Amino acid sequence: MTTGNTITMRRATRAWGAAALCSLALAGCSGQDGEGARSAAGPKPAASAADRAPSVREKPRPVAEPAAFKGMRVNVSNGQTVGVGMPISLTFDRPVPVAERAAVERRLKVAARPAVTGSWSWVKDRNLHDGQRVDYRPGEPWKPGTKVTFRAGTGTGRTFQVGRSLVATVDVRSHTMTVVEDGVTRRVKVTAGAAGMDTWNGTMVVLDKQSRVLMDSRTVGYGKAYKDYYNYAVHLTTSGTYLHENPNANATAGERNVTHGCIGLATDGTARRFYEDVIPGDIVRVVGSKETVAAGNGYGGWNVDWKQWRAGSALN
Repeated sequence: MTTGNTITMRRATRAWGAAALCSLALAGCSGQDGEGARSAAGPKPAASAADRAPSVREKPRPVAEPAAFKGMRVNVSNGQTVGVGMPISLTFDRPVPVAERAAVERRLKVAARPAVTGSWSWVKDRNLHDGQRVDYRPGEPWKPGTKVTFRAGTGTGRTFQVGRSLVATVDVRSHTMTVVEDGVTRRVKVTAGAAGMDTWNGTMVVLDKQSRVLMDSRTVGYGKAYKDYYNYAVHLTTSGTYLHENPNANATAGERNVTHGCIGLATDGTARRFYEDVIPGDIVRVVGSKETVAAGNGYGGWNVDWKQWRAGSALN
């Protein structure tokens, strides 16, 4: 009996052990998706960027155009060829307050090939209020052949080219004009402003030209001294300075100054030749006279030294 009981007990022990092993195995399987399995395997890896929901970015708000750009006028036209002295000049319908000028300048972009160092400067135009005009020029006159692109905000743009170089220097003491065109020099006899009606001194830039212009002395403060048409008129200042054909120059050019402030050339073809040669933006310098032309009397900005010119920018 003892032997039989012993065998029976051994079988029971084997059965109990097998059941316990099975129970442990089943517990391990059922725990693969539970907290116990995750704890044993370590922390759950962070979700990848692809698994996360994409973030929503706000579109940048468009920067409002300065109100001054409405009705703004640009002095150069698209595709125009200009002389080496031509600035980019912008005029506005109404004065731009000092506090708003920097915002206007930040939206003005100029690119040139070859590159230049240039600056905008707020100019008091002879016929406008302060803040109605801002000009851009390089530190030195443009190089011939320079290509310039200008943009004001998103709505206004111009591309123009600088042509050959022409600089005419009028010496009122010797009554001569020296014209240097692409390195070639010629001298022309002239007559300039008589005493008390002196031609402006300094650097002027050709604004435009007309083959025939009515000139009236009453519009420039000289009463009824003259009112007549003059040919081959090259416009230099908004105050009324022209370089033009003048019959009086036939006898006085090269000898004495007799005009009311303009520069006169003879009717023998001299005036016509100069008229045909020049383009807007060409430089006319007058030396030996008295008062220097103001920066806002035409394009007189070349009479302002570079440091002072840059100081006229709202960004400096």
